[in-house]
Amino acid sequence: MSGNELGEFIRSRREAITPDQVGLPTGPRRRTPGLRRSELATLAGISVEYLTRLEQGRDRNPSFQVLGALADALRLSTADREILHRTAKAMHGPGMCMFRAQPPSRTVRPTLRALLERLEPTPAVVLNRLNDVLAHTVAFERLTGPLGLLDGDPPNVTRHVFTDPRARAAYPEWDRVADEQVACLRTETTGNDPHAAAFIDELSLVVGAPFTSRLQGVPSPPPRTGVLRLVHPEAGELRLAYETLAVSADDGQRLLAYLPADESASTALDRLTGRRPGTLRAVAT
Repeated sequence: MSGNELGEFIRSRREAITPDQVGLPTGPRRRTPGLRRSELATLAGISVEYLTRLEQGRDRNPSFQVLGALADALRLSTADREILHRTAKAMHGPGMCMFRAQPPSRTVRPTLRALLERLEPTPAVVLNRLNDVLAHTVAFERLTGPLGLLDGDPPNVTRHVFTDPRARAAYPEWDRVADEQVACLRTETTGNDPHAAAFIDELSLVVGAPFTSRLQGVPSPPPRTGVLRLVHPEAGELRLAYETLAVSADDGQRLLAYLPADESASTALDRLTGRRPGTLRAVAT
């Protein structure tokens, strides 16, 4: 290990991308492989001197905003963005976001778990303020498991929407879903929450503009009820009415439940959950 993994990674990706890939002219007398430092610095909106310090390892604590700008300028893939995020996080050290704020809750009260059991066969889930999945009904697993939503450790709805390619196919109105996920994250967390800041930094770097552009507007609360269009690989397109209930002011948990919004969704959910037809009746929307 050289101790300058971050700088070496940035330099390697700068040398691997060609000027024409970022819309720059290719001159006949270029001696530098890939982009010049000055070119990358201009594209990322930082100084050449600062980029030089980063690549040489003389500055090892760039902000995630700077890293995000470099990732965008270098047209990094999702895999490379994740490598950049892990490398930068390791350089910052474990104390980068551990101030005195309480970490997001990960424990669900027994009474809330009992309530979830009584909601079967309704797809329902308990989320914390970062949209981590804390507990869910079996019906929720059968509905969202094939979409990859529960694959993470811990599963996280916002991360799934922005980073899992399956989410684009699952949500016909992906832009609206993405808007609501960011609105929810901004509403449920505060500006001095270092855990939320670290999560936002991660997505800003890994996802780039599709996530960061949604952070720039005036915050607005997400809808607590509505209808979600979902394309399921087994059941086809579903219209699901949802309700969001805050279940504790202390740990920022909320319960999200889905019901069929029409007879077609009612039949499909009954089939997915193995219930007799008519168990989950459609609700008027």
